[in-house]
Amino acid sequence: MDALHLLSLHPAWPAYKPDEGSADEGRADAGQSSAPAAGQVVAHATAPAPMNWFRHEGGLATIGQAESAPADRATFCFDNERPQHQVYLSPYEISDRLITCGEWLEFLEDGGYCRSEFWMAEGWALVAEQELAAPMYWRAEDTEWKVFGLAGKQPLNPQQPVSNISWFEADAFARWSGARLPTEAEWEVAANAPVAGAHLNLDVLAPRSAGSSPDSQQWFGELWQWTESSYRPYPGYRASSGAIGEYNGKFMMNQQVLRGSSFATPAGHARTTYRNFFAPAKSWMFSGVRLARDIP
Repeated sequence: MDALHLLSLHPAWPAYKPDEGSADEGRADAGQSSAPAAGQVVAHATAPAPMNWFRHEGGLATIGQAESAPADRATFCFDNERPQHQVYLSPYEISDRLITCGEWLEFLEDGGYCRSEFWMAEGWALVAEQELAAPMYWRAEDTEWKVFGLAGKQPLNPQQPVSNISWFEADAFARWSGARLPTEAEWEVAANAPVAGAHLNLDVLAPRSAGSSPDSQQWFGELWQWTESSYRPYPGYRASSGAIGEYNGKFMMNQQVLRGSSFATPAGHARTTYRNFFAPAKSWMFSGVRLARDIP
């Protein structure tokens, strides 16, 4: 995640590892994402694979990491993942895959970055201040959108999960789509995919579509996924002895929880209970969007 952000600061937008035959050289500008100029022809949204919804009837559910002996490396976790506890969930549905670039393009073409009704007040102020008109690494060049990644600039792939999205953007998209972001408890209860193999792989330079991902439901190994939940201590939380405060010291800060893992995540951080967190305006990390909705 840090590597891509550092590369994006270079005026040439260099590739970490060029994808021969498809990576572009150079970059149109080093500023914020921009929409196409008036009259410019840009690739339009392509219909993604149908989205299915997993239904959960709600009720009491157990989340968090169970206590274990410190020497048990198989169940290593950070103290913010404990204690394991019960939560009550209302009935809900959660999508079976991540939101794609094609779906995000529909949001963009429908004026998603120009319609305040979808945005939190702070997010809308950020849109105006930074003149946001597209995701962080999208650029409109000639007749198509290009997306910057570890392989350099590539033509937008409508089937690929949209990446480098802030919480404000994710929340606005969810509102536009008539859904919402899942809570972290809803996400953890729903995520039942195997974690094995869903971690850092230097041959994988971008998130994969649902059809080509080892985890067809994309819970792990593609993108971190924003949740509706603010980063708070679990009920009954106690800081571990000797904890340096990198995690628990930020409980009172303005942070939102992300779940899952990305294609650049080390194996030791890919598990259902792991709680990642970032400020809602940040988008430089490999973050994506999964939707949820209430069941009446």
